[in-house]
Amino acid sequence: MTRIALVPLIALSILCLSLSACSAREPQPDDTNSINDAVEAPAVPAAADSAAPDGFSAFDQRLAAIEAAIGTWSKAPDIATAHRAAETARNLVVGPAGPYYGDSDRDGTVSGASDIGFLPGRGGEAGIARADLNACVARDVLGGDWSDPRERWAILDRAIKAWSPTNNPFPTFPSHLQRIVGWASLTLASQDVAKAREFASHARLHSDVSRKALESCG
Repeated sequence: MTRIALVPLIALSILCLSLSACSAREPQPDDTNSINDAVEAPAVPAAADSAAPDGFSAFDQRLAAIEAAIGTWSKAPDIATAHRAAETARNLVVGPAGPYYGDSDRDGTVSGASDIGFLPGRGGEAGIARADLNACVARDVLGGDWSDPRERWAILDRAIKAWSPTNNPFPTFPSHLQRIVGWASLTLASQDVAKAREFASHARLHSDVSRKALESCG
């Protein structure tokens, strides 16, 4: 092969070596980030890791919040404090799908705000208290059948309106949580802090029954 014929071959070899070197270059900053992301990104947690609390835990936590509100209500130094605590307890029972929910004392805050009620909503929306937790929750907390939730709440509404110091219809309610709503509603309608504290003592009896239903059934 002549010297002239070798020249194109040598040039072609040099070009191939140059292309190989380019393909083996160090990663640029954007490439490095992509590689690190691919290697070091944490695994997505399994669904079970973020599961909601079981029924008993949710019940216990909600009832504890109501008990704390009743504790504040029962020792309220003034009617504003009593109103705020009663609103908290009532909202925690009824939830946004139930009656009476909201800023009842008109202080600009929905005390006891929640995404779900303790009892079923007026349209049958599920609440934290469920009959399948145990027989005492079904009997004392829910107070039996909720197939007509609007009527269950309407009965309470009529009882609140009918209440007087000489006519207390609340003991006829099988749901002790609904009785808490009744006493909270009377407190929110009162301007007498002594009466508010007295109403709180009634509410405490019903939170105690609800606590016993969860922890000491049978």
